[in-house]
Amino acid sequence: MTAPDQTPAPRAGASAAPEAAQLVVSMEAGARDPGALTRALIYATALAWSLFQVWIASPFGYWLGFLVIPETQARAIHLAFAVFLAFLAFPGWSPLARRHRPVAGVFFVIFGLGVLGLAAYNHLSELPRAGVFAIIGAVIVAMSWPNLRPAPLTRVPAMDWGLAILAAFCAAYLFIYHQELARRPGSPTPLDLVVAGCGMALLLEATRRVLGPALMIIAGAFLFYTFAGPWMPDLLAHRGASFGRAMSQQWLSNEGVFGIALGVSTSFVFLFVLFGALLERAGAGGYFIRVAFALLGHLRGGPAKAAVVASGLTGVVSGSSIANTVTTGTFTIPLMRKVGLSAPKAGAVEVASSVNGQLMPPVMGAAAFLMVEYVGIPYVEVIRHAFLPAVIAYIALLYIVHLEALKMGLEGLPRLREVTLVRRLVSFGLTVSGLLILAGVVYYGLGWIKTVAGDDAIWIIGVLVLGAYLGLMFIASRVDEVHMVDEDHLVLPDPGPTIRSGLHYLLPVIVLIWCLVVERLSPGLSAFWAVMFMCFILLTQRPIMAMLRGTHGYASALRRGVVELADGMVQGARNMVGIGVATAAAGIIVGTVAMTGIGLVMTDLVELLSGGNILLMLLLTALICLILGLGLPTTANYIIVATLMAPVIVDLGAQHNLLIPLIAAHLFVFYFGIMADVTPPVGLASFAAAAVARADPISTGVQAFWYSLRTVALPFFFVFNTQLLLIGITSVWQLLLTFFGALAGMLVFAAATQGWMITRNRVAETALLLLVAFTLFVPGYWMDRLHPPLETVEVTQLQQVAEETSPGGHLRLTVEGVDRDGRDVSRTVMLPMGAAGSGQERLTRAGLGIMVLGDRVSVSFVTFGSPAERVGIESGWQVTEVLVPADRPAPEWFYLPALAVLAIVVVLQRRRVSAS
Repeated sequence: MTAPDQTPAPRAGASAAPEAAQLVVSMEAGARDPGALTRALIYATALAWSLFQVWIASPFGYWLGFLVIPETQARAIHLAFAVFLAFLAFPGWSPLARRHRPVAGVFFVIFGLGVLGLAAYNHLSELPRAGVFAIIGAVIVAMSWPNLRPAPLTRVPAMDWGLAILAAFCAAYLFIYHQELARRPGSPTPLDLVVAGCGMALLLEATRRVLGPALMIIAGAFLFYTFAGPWMPDLLAHRGASFGRAMSQQWLSNEGVFGIALGVSTSFVFLFVLFGALLERAGAGGYFIRVAFALLGHLRGGPAKAAVVASGLTGVVSGSSIANTVTTGTFTIPLMRKVGLSAPKAGAVEVASSVNGQLMPPVMGAAAFLMVEYVGIPYVEVIRHAFLPAVIAYIALLYIVHLEALKMGLEGLPRLREVTLVRRLVSFGLTVSGLLILAGVVYYGLGWIKTVAGDDAIWIIGVLVLGAYLGLMFIASRVDEVHMVDEDHLVLPDPGPTIRSGLHYLLPVIVLIWCLVVERLSPGLSAFWAVMFMCFILLTQRPIMAMLRGTHGYASALRRGVVELADGMVQGARNMVGIGVATAAAGIIVGTVAMTGIGLVMTDLVELLSGGNILLMLLLTALICLILGLGLPTTANYIIVATLMAPVIVDLGAQHNLLIPLIAAHLFVFYFGIMADVTPPVGLASFAAAAVARADPISTGVQAFWYSLRTVALPFFFVFNTQLLLIGITSVWQLLLTFFGALAGMLVFAAATQGWMITRNRVAETALLLLVAFTLFVPGYWMDRLHPPLETVEVTQLQQVAEETSPGGHLRLTVEGVDRDGRDVSRTVMLPMGAAGSGQERLTRAGLGIMVLGDRVSVSFVTFGSPAERVGIESGWQVTEVLVPADRPAPEWFYLPALAVLAIVVVLQRRRVSAS
């Protein structure tokens, strides 16, 4: 790839990836390539969608008092754009189900009419509305017709035009008739029911077209369950719902399709996906790959290590495991094969690293923003809890690649010039120290400017950022053309010029992180300012580069920047079609859970199957999350598993005296949800990588899952040791001990599962390594055998304990009472405490009101949507215990015997190597 003002070089593996490219196009942007007029309309619609999202995220509407759109109405417009583009850009016969299209079409007709018939049966008391069901049935049959015959890819059939317009109208109905619907909540008219029924059917069809059948079938099954409750087995039975009540909940309110999930997609996710698309269009994606190869390509298995780092950098702003796999995989997989990795292993390395990109803050495949809503903690807290597991998982993957290189005797790629070890260490030290000094100067310098300048500081900071941008552009202009390493260029470029060629791409990322972490702006507003900066870069980088290099053609460079900006906005919108319909369809599941209480059924089912064993309960939950996530994008599978399974973990853990913070439960189900992208037989990321590598998809998926065993083990470790989520960390020393202990444990675990450390492991050595890894990850397990971790204090000291809890810590309580279903409940909960303050203030901020009567403490109120409500406390219950950490030796003392055992294994393996 070239410097910023040059045309990128062809992709290294492009010719080897037609199936993967088709998969990504079909899932991310649509498989149709219609005529010029239709293509222009799709382009204009996608551009309008991006501009609309940028406007509602900006503060300009509030400043000007113009076009301020309420959140619920914005969700309706958001979904209208998504479904309109879904029917125009995606054919009726999805490329994801090429062999089973007619069968899928017939099934959809039968299933849709069956659900409608069941709803009508529940609605017999209102026969005058029978016309409602006739109209909806006709729409189901009409929209299923394109599924029974080949769909043209070069034009949009008349039927799809009609479906697109009708779907957009049904989605925008809440915007158009918002006031009328607000005046008659729960009393839908026949027109309301027709629109809601047609909208639900069209949404499921759009979901099938864009994402394949998996999510459509899951959402449809939950919709069926809504109406079929009275005929279900006793464990699953409920009283059922009429068609009017179901549609009011699912479509005509903000508790189903237009609920929290679609709200997060509207408010936050779109801006981050757009930011990633603009960053890629500006050339940052290629820059990240070049830098990764320049820094790591010379090491053993260098291309594989570079693939891990490049995928991690791309995954920071990417919302799709599959797109990440193919974007970086077309470069990295052919080079991995060139240095000696087999096709399945090359594809598996790319899959493991790309899927792990969804674990990396700040975006986490958009799940981070959903966690804010579901868990009820600030966004910065979500990032803090998710950071350490994601980092050690990536470091461990680098180590796994290193072990594979040792097994196979692989070498790295040659450099243009060799550098001595001393020079490398000096360069590394100067770089790290320079970055630390720069970070300190920026942090404290900007803080001083804000203190001195007050409200005018924003202008001064803006000038400084502009100066930094121009300075970095000047540095990039002094760099000659930098080629991407590919099969024709197997010599690595110098790291220095490669890094300098695109440093300005880091500025928008720094602005984003600064706004999120330091300024504590909302995710939507932070992403808005980052997008604005990216727009500025796209418009100016080429003209500025031309001026700095003394070339001509400023006008053409500016025009090219405008085109690239528009193309980036269109690409961002088309990438959002899948997420938009996925979050809306997942809202059906959320609405069904709220109406039917199936969440309690899942708790009872897992408890019944696990027999009260906490480890078996976690294994069953993990398996269910894997099944529920099969074939779904990250955002959709997190919504489903968080709605159904996260409460199960917290409730059953509390019943068996295991205190699991809500964020730990949500991260647990999130990790296993995204593993569905890896796991055969439906691991779409594995299929995409196998297409690039020309390998068997099942073999690639199995190998990728084996590489991802560290990701499978991590959730179990941080459920039993919440310090891995930086919960309960009270000092820098404890933070360092936790980080290095967990890192060492993960590396030892990787060596055990890969069967190699210094040489091939023996069975006994593997068993010892697993024991060492477990001890390093969960040292408290052994200490708990000697001394309980918690002790009880008087309940009347509740406010004092709340005041003494560290900022961001958790208050441990045992509460008892009768729940809404009339059952006696006793549970121990971990209540997030947030910032420091008096005990009363902190309890109130957490949504918990208490009343002390003698030696008894009662819950006087629980604020709706508060952390107290989310952990399961209800008004009127009694606080029976207050638990505090016991005064006992630090569990980390067990690191010493674990490290001693590790040293014995190292000595044994070194002796075998020396003897051979």
